[in-house]
Amino acid sequence: QVQLVESGGGLVQAGDSLRLSCAASGRTFNPYAMGWFRQAPGKEREFVARTSRSGGITYYADSVKGRFTISRDNAKNTLYLQMNSLKPEDTAVYYCAAADTNYRNEYDSAARYDYWGQGTQVTVST
Repeated sequence: QVQLVESGGGLVQAGDSLRLSCAASGRTFNPYAMGWFRQAPGKEREFVARTSRSGGITYYADSVKGRFTISRDNAKNTLYLQMNSLKPEDTAVYYCAAADTNYRNEYDSAARYDYWGQGTQVTVST
């Protein structure tokens, strides 16, 4: 079994930065993709960013492109999300996820992911 634990959320002001971390533990695994999703109150969970197995390929939602950076340290089994220039509309619970199945680089859908963390709250005030 694999456990994912997010940390680093909090309350910040617009324009501030936060760095989220997601530590993986449990059985040894090397997921095909790892990603970050978020869910705001009353809205569906949405894709934020994802990275390939090696961490060398990354994709971002248009809403965060240029502001967020996803990275992956396989040696530490940790996924990161550096969030800069935060906006109130970034307020949500952020979840990390890992995909253990090869979908040939099609990982924007939450349904592609096998393991999820419990989420960490990010609140951006005006």
